[in-house]
Amino acid sequence: MRTAPHTRPNTPATRRRWHRVSGAAAAVAALVLAGLGVTTQATAATTSTAHTTKPHVTWTRSCATPSKKGEMACNALRVTGGTTAFQLEKAARKGVTPKAADASSPSGYGPSDLQDAYGLTAAATSNGSGETIAIVDAYDDPNAESDLAAYRSEYGLPACTTSNGCFKKVSQTGSTTSLPTADSGWATEISLDLDMVSATCPNCNILLVEAKSSSMANLGTAVNRAVTLGAKFVSNSYGGSESSSDTSYDSSYFNHPGVAITVSAGDSGYGAEYPAASKYVTSVGGTALSTSSSSRGWTEKVWSTSSSEGTGSGCSSYDAKPSWQTDTSCSKRMIADVSAVADPATGVSVYDTYGADGEGWATYGGTSASSPIIASVYALAGTPSSSSYPARFPYESAGTSALNDVTSGSNGSCSTTYFCTARSGYDGPTGWGTPQGVDAFTG
Repeated sequence: MRTAPHTRPNTPATRRRWHRVSGAAAAVAALVLAGLGVTTQATAATTSTAHTTKPHVTWTRSCATPSKKGEMACNALRVTGGTTAFQLEKAARKGVTPKAADASSPSGYGPSDLQDAYGLTAAATSNGSGETIAIVDAYDDPNAESDLAAYRSEYGLPACTTSNGCFKKVSQTGSTTSLPTADSGWATEISLDLDMVSATCPNCNILLVEAKSSSMANLGTAVNRAVTLGAKFVSNSYGGSESSSDTSYDSSYFNHPGVAITVSAGDSGYGAEYPAASKYVTSVGGTALSTSSSSRGWTEKVWSTSSSEGTGSGCSSYDAKPSWQTDTSCSKRMIADVSAVADPATGVSVYDTYGADGEGWATYGGTSASSPIIASVYALAGTPSSSSYPARFPYESAGTSALNDVTSGSNGSCSTTYFCTARSGYDGPTGWGTPQGVDAFTG
């Protein structure tokens, strides 16, 4: 691990210049990719005029598919090979051949990238102090605090430790000592979640609540524990099949006025998952994020690799439609509400030494990245009023410059076009779009 802060341009204008690529450098990158010969699971097209190549990566799911009803799987995807958008941009900027990723340095987007892409640079600097974001996951990550420290040190973020009161890890019972069994798959999920909160809201406190298993009952109990301990922002990067029990789970675990609860929409392409389908949560879809020559400096489209790999979306079979959701072709709850980066090929850097290969730096994607990002944007926007349901806030800003409307891409085949295909305005895969500042996340 490098201990020196990883400094990069922060202003939008500087950030765009930082990503500007010469034709010669792009040609070098193209030749390198052509020689890789990698079989890809995830490919994200780059529409930037600064690129003539596309990132191509292979990846693996961090958590096993649930084996029985009521179990949840985490939505973290770890890149195992190929070349990410970040690597291509970095190599092209220097006019060199892209290097293969290794565990000694980041190979995905970091804090300055995410803050710039979503108009959060100023808010991330000045907001978030005193706010607590809870991360709810299953099982224990024994290295959570030390891995978090390594990530924050790399990027020059303020320390967040148990000793300074910024970080706290508890079980679903609230115990700081009697923790669940460790699990390497969920440990990578935990690292991803903690790092995305750090990247988006570096001044926020972090509460990690670990459920004793991946059952909805235990994860739901952990959500309740997070709220009991004072968290006003709770991120849940997991999901499973819908069931007739979902409405009871809604009332038991997710009906918390005054708390912004975010949930990943899923990584298996078109189709509804729970708890993203809960009417009390903000369901978060996923995009492919790339630099561009636009005034924003970035462009996004629906994240989709195939009909079974990409962001989730769809019309719930069980959950009632919330009053603020007004699309007309789905009579029940529609997924998603908003979105953020999730494509592994345009993925984010994560530091983890317990899960996966346990070597340090890796690149991750999945809607497990987008959920904690959106929870952190809510935190930057300030504490919700005690009687509010923050899931409705983006709907109040629909169609404004407070959200980046994502209008291209599809995550599968569906009989009702907007259920699976991006369009101007609301659509299932990306909701109302991605953050452009915090205004869409205040009541």
